[in-house]
Amino acid sequence: MSQLSQARFQTAEEDEEARVSRVLTWLSLMAIVFLVAIGAKSLASSHLEHAATLWFFAGLVCVNLLVFWRTRNRNLNKSGMLGIVALLFAYLVTSGGESNTGPLWLYVFPPLVFYLTDLKTGTAMLAGCLVFTAIVFQFPELPFVKAEYHSDFKIRFFATITFESVFCYVLEASRRKARNELVGLAITHEQAARTDELTGLANRRDMQQRLTGEFVRYQRAGHHFSVVLIDLDLFKRINDEYSHTAGDAVLKQFAGLMRDILRQSDLAARWGGEEFLILLPDTSLLQALSLAERLREEVEQTEFLFQGRRLPVSISAGVCSITQSDSVEHLLKQADINLYEAKNAGRNRIAPRVRNRAAPVPGVKPS
Repeated sequence: MSQLSQARFQTAEEDEEARVSRVLTWLSLMAIVFLVAIGAKSLASSHLEHAATLWFFAGLVCVNLLVFWRTRNRNLNKSGMLGIVALLFAYLVTSGGESNTGPLWLYVFPPLVFYLTDLKTGTAMLAGCLVFTAIVFQFPELPFVKAEYHSDFKIRFFATITFESVFCYVLEASRRKARNELVGLAITHEQAARTDELTGLANRRDMQQRLTGEFVRYQRAGHHFSVVLIDLDLFKRINDEYSHTAGDAVLKQFAGLMRDILRQSDLAARWGGEEFLILLPDTSLLQALSLAERLREEVEQTEFLFQGRRLPVSISAGVCSITQSDSVEHLLKQADINLYEAKNAGRNRIAPRVRNRAAPVPGVKPS
């Protein structure tokens, strides 16, 4: 998976976590309201112990919510809520709640646990809850068990809760698979919108966005950057004499050559036709000139072959630094002027001329 894809998937995961946190916040508030209300009903029915226990759990939910609002720790919030709900259900199963209806609240658990955790963790937690419930049902004489359930209720309860658990598992697995497929499809379309189909380099749109970002970074923090505008010399002659297929092969081979030379932080784009633009972050004019000259020499020494025939390929380039411009538009205009000067001076050269080759480009080893 490319770095772009990884970043997009990570962003999608973060968005999902944010949505889960919002839902969990509302669920927590609803749980507090329900626990307080049911506790008040129990108090009115003279079930003082049951009312106090429900209010205690309402307090735990409230504390968990306040801790989340203060720390913004989503994992702690989810773990706390699941732990509170599990303890509450354990209490309801062992005590029976009111009129032995406590276990019925366990139906809330499967969709909640699968939504808040991954499928493996959710399955393990559900299995633990069902095993605990089975022990309570099977051994009502245990000291912590205060309720005894009819055999018909136990059979129907386990049949329905098992069906619900499997159903929730299938639905959540399908939801997550569909979400990942949609994210993957969105990434594919975004990459297609930002990538030149022939060379695999960035396209003009993507480069313009990166240039704008680098200019903002330069204005904010003073990080210099430079650009190299490249043109393949007499490229029309290659198309006319050797075919457009040969021209396409040259463009792809030249794109691969640039990838081998540039740093990971640099960006190469097909600017249009046989023109290419290289963005060099944190690079001075002298360093950019050095890199452009190295690329020119590499092209001159490389055999561009098509169907066994060597093609005459060379490049001309205009280099400009942001320190020589006051806007991205002016930067590109000056690079274009320099490219014109290089071509007008005989092609297969860089403009302005490299006067000092001693300054290396950061992260690029000299050939």
